Amino acid sequence: MIRRRPFTSLFLLLLLALLGWVWHERVNLQAFPDIIAAYTAKEYCSCRYVANNPAAYCLGYVKQYLPTSAFNDNPLRSEVTASGLGRTHTARWLGERQGCRLNP
Repeated sequence: MIRRRPFTSLFLLLLLALLGWVWHERVNLQAFPDIIAAYTAKEYCSCRYVANNPAAYCLGYVKQYLPTSAFNDNPLRSEVTASGLGRTHTARWLGERQGCRLNP
């Protein structure tokens, strides 16, 4: 079969290798959607409320290749909520000594 269909055989071999890699990295791939929203909320909170940078600068600082679907900055509560890839995370500024922390 390999001699008669070399491209099909190569494609099947590459597909099998890809599936093996996905199975090997399944735990990391499942955690990936949380990273986008958590990173955006935590880093924006730190940029805005710990470093006291302007909101426009912090939005550019946390911009990623994969965009967030929702973003909310609540200056009255010093709280940031970000959603991306179906997950939502909130970070809150706790004070000068504690900085920002992701809510569980």
